[in-house]
Amino acid sequence: MAREFQRGHKAKISDLTPGTDLYVGVQIAAPGLSFDISCFGLDADEQLSDDRYFIFFNQPKSPEESIQLLGAQSGDTESFRVTLDRIPANIHKLSFTATIDGAGQMSQIGPGYIRVVAGGEEVVRYAFTGAEFTTERAVMLGDFYLKDVWRFAAVGQGFDGGLDALLRNFGGEVAEDQPAAQPPQAAPGFGAPAQAAAPPAFGAPAPAPHVPQPAPAFGAPAPAPQAPVHAAPTMAAPLAPPPAPAPAPYGQPPQPQPQFGQVPGQTAPPAAPSPYGQPAPAPYGQQAPAPYGQPAFGQQPPAGMPPAGMGVPQGAPAAGAGLAAALQPYKETATGARWTPQNQQLMRVDLAMGGVPVLARQGSMVMYQGKVDFGHKGAGFTGRIVGNATGQEMQLMRCTGRGQVFLAEEGAHLHPIELQGDGICVSAENVLAFDESLQYEVRRIEGHGIPGGALFTMQFQGTGTVVVKTHGIPVVLPVTPTTFADCNAVVAWSSASQVILSSQVRLRRNAYPGHSGETVNLQFRGAPGNFIVVQPYEV
Repeated sequence: MAREFQRGHKAKISDLTPGTDLYVGVQIAAPGLSFDISCFGLDADEQLSDDRYFIFFNQPKSPEESIQLLGAQSGDTESFRVTLDRIPANIHKLSFTATIDGAGQMSQIGPGYIRVVAGGEEVVRYAFTGAEFTTERAVMLGDFYLKDVWRFAAVGQGFDGGLDALLRNFGGEVAEDQPAAQPPQAAPGFGAPAQAAAPPAFGAPAPAPHVPQPAPAFGAPAPAPQAPVHAAPTMAAPLAPPPAPAPAPYGQPPQPQPQFGQVPGQTAPPAAPSPYGQPAPAPYGQQAPAPYGQPAFGQQPPAGMPPAGMGVPQGAPAAGAGLAAALQPYKETATGARWTPQNQQLMRVDLAMGGVPVLARQGSMVMYQGKVDFGHKGAGFTGRIVGNATGQEMQLMRCTGRGQVFLAEEGAHLHPIELQGDGICVSAENVLAFDESLQYEVRRIEGHGIPGGALFTMQFQGTGTVVVKTHGIPVVLPVTPTTFADCNAVVAWSSASQVILSSQVRLRRNAYPGHSGETVNLQFRGAPGNFIVVQPYEV
């Protein structure tokens, strides 16, 4: 019996079927509209680093034929054959998408679905309707993704820009073939014109390429021939800088423009390419990026960022010079996940994915898109006790609706932690937001010398995500019999760990000015596998 998925649901393929030779069918239709249904093979960074794994009407299979486009059959608008055990190691995700060919919006579509069939039997189906979308012209329907094992996720996220926005989200771009220049022809003599093949009329479809027929060995019906729907083939390639020479960094003479992939005349290696519209994150332990439009005085920009000087972006941005190039590195990141870090200090949550409300600190919302309602979430009796004891009651707001909410607080570093049935304890001061599907309770660790008289923690269990904020980049340490941490520096620890108040007061050291001041610590005990998270910060 097929499992019915809702948007945001995920499952291991092995829990759905023992097979790895799968049929993926997509049904989507609307009066007067035609659709392009494609599959993107993405790397570990969710980028189309190899355009041979963009499977669409002009490229119906991958090199080793682990992904094949089959055509319309069995009531499906489009279908694919996916052989998971033949997919190369550099491909970590298969994203199945649908885009409107021409004018129209996804809100016009009727009931549709994406389904997975194994051995002729449907094992999972994600159904959707036009009521779930508005002005979008492209939508990511479902993903196969590798996380230890292959899994399937129902996505249902749309893009207003259509195929162009979809390709740019995956690090590629759309380029239409330019018609070849026609050589000048001599004036015709008297008589009928030559019978040379004339170029097709404006808007007429080009001849469709020959699509090889796959062997129907895994239970899917034989594919039907696909009608041509495009006037010119669409080219997909990784996003590359334009050939125009880039301005030289501030204070240095101009350098000749190197060819793509070469660095003649440079003393530093080239920066790795980053996803479209987003700078690559700084390496662990490196300084955060400088304020918008300005480099740090006397310092080089962080790794992975284009060099900047005197407020003018340097390098060769894909959008060219001007305002668009200056804003390009700061554009929104959309990965198709419910929680998406925009940078180290800003988190985006898509409330439409999963349909679960989010609880966040009051005042942490910096921007939102779509129809979002914000309501007060009462702290309850336990929360009021915490507030009375510390003077800092944790005020929460409940975010519901269909839209994206951006969260931040005082420039703190944000870390999303996805729980899958396990548990974690987080200091109440370090909790920014979490899914309401998680079970949580407040715990109190009492002790003299702790600010406020006690340390309050929140224990989370279940399935969902909790966003933890830290001052600076934290470090994760294993719990040993001699693990101690300052109560102000500890951020989180495994729920199975035992916490004991440890006093290191020595009257002799405390009897004169200049003593260490480290009088109260927390000792952690637990079996191997337990951990604590500590931030480089103290009150």
